[in-house]
Amino acid sequence: MRLLVPGLLALGAAGCATVAAPPARAPNEGSASYRMLDDGHMAHYQLAIGDTATGATPFQCVTPVYPPDQLATCAPLQEVQVQVIVDEAGKVGDVRDMATDAAATPRPQPFFAAVRAAVLQWEFNPLRIDHWAADADGNTHEVDSTTKPFSLMYAFRFECHAGKTTVSSASAQR
Repeated sequence: MRLLVPGLLALGAAGCATVAAPPARAPNEGSASYRMLDDGHMAHYQLAIGDTATGATPFQCVTPVYPPDQLATCAPLQEVQVQVIVDEAGKVGDVRDMATDAAATPRPQPFFAAVRAAVLQWEFNPLRIDHWAADADGNTHEVDSTTKPFSLMYAFRFECHAGKTTVSSASAQR
C-alpha cells in the first residue's frame, strides 16, 4: 500500500499541472506565381519567306512579392493580368494592367504594384528577325538581321490559404 500512495500522488500532481499557452500564431507568409497568356488578339510580326524569328524569351525573371500590407487580411485570390512591353534590347519598358472589366470586383492596388515592381526587373533575349536567301547553287546565307520590340501577356496569381499566402507559377499558354 505504501508503494501505491506515492504513485497516486504523482499522478494527482500531474493532473494539476498548468497547461502551457498555445504558441503565438506565426505571421502570414506570402508568395506569387505567373503564367504566359496568349489571348489570340495580340498582333504578331508577319515573317516573309526565308525569315526566321528567335529570342523574345525571358532569361531573368523576378517573382513578385506578396504585398506585405495585405498579409494581415489574407486577401482572397487575386489574379493580375498584365501586358509586358519589351524594347529592341530586351529590356522591359512598361507593364500595363489588363483589368478592363468595370463590373469586376476592384483589386487592391498593391497587387498590381508588386507585379509591376518585379516585372520591370525582367530581362529578355531580344526578338531577332533574320532574313535568309539562297544563292544560285542553293546554299543559304543570312542577308540581314534586325531586332524588334514585342509584348507578351502574363497572369500573376496571389493566394492565401490557412493564413499562408502563395504566388504561384505555371508556364502555360492558353
